[in-house]
Amino acid sequence: MPRISDSKYLIQAGWSDVPHLTEKAKKELLASTPPHLRAARSKGEPSMGAGAILPVDPIEFSIKPFEIPQHWPRAYGMDVGWNRTAVVWGGWDQADDTVYLYTGHYRGQAEASIHAQAIRARGEWIPGVIDPAARARSQKDGQQLMRLYLDLGLQITPAKNAVEAGLYMFWERLSTGRLKVFTTMQQWFDEQRSYHRDEKGQVVKEFDHYMDATRYLLMSGLDVACTKPSGKRIFTGESAADQRVNY
Repeated sequence: MPRISDSKYLIQAGWSDVPHLTEKAKKELLASTPPHLRAARSKGEPSMGAGAILPVDPIEFSIKPFEIPQHWPRAYGMDVGWNRTAVVWGGWDQADDTVYLYTGHYRGQAEASIHAQAIRARGEWIPGVIDPAARARSQKDGQQLMRLYLDLGLQITPAKNAVEAGLYMFWERLSTGRLKVFTTMQQWFDEQRSYHRDEKGQVVKEFDHYMDATRYLLMSGLDVACTKPSGKRIFTGESAADQRVNY
């Protein structure tokens, strides 16, 4: 037991020190724990650690594009900013609770009207959740982005921004096969591979726009997801070959 002072000692314990847990139970706990929390929970080490946040091989969750069934609810997550705005759309197969990311919008230094037009083109009926910071005033033009996008015809509500809870949900879905990503979303895969924490355990806020948009979608978007009303158009893919519209 490490001594901190004459009156203080540090007690460090994790599930490795729990006698009633079997080795099988410990392995199951380890497998279900995000990598950056494994040392803390299994050994009681206080550091969050550095490194990849989503260390799952894309081969495990990438999938060739297919036509999203009409009965699957859809929604999108949106991360806003003048330097870069990212939006990711998901179709939710409720039968096995799997979310399929099938297209995205990724553009910088463009007016809100440009982003809104691209979003509506993928289905005006699809609701979305947006970075809650959009309720603040835009540094660029002094307008409230949330209100601006609502006025431009988007069906959006503020997303929950519980970062660690969102990252855990994100990682758990990836590692258990309940999040799939169309192979056409190359920019998304590029971000996923580089998404990491620094030596202090903090998420590095660079090149993470799609990751934030996905976190918003998984944390809040499924609550508002809906199916296509009769007679509305469906956007089913990201590349030109996959941008088919059905009625």
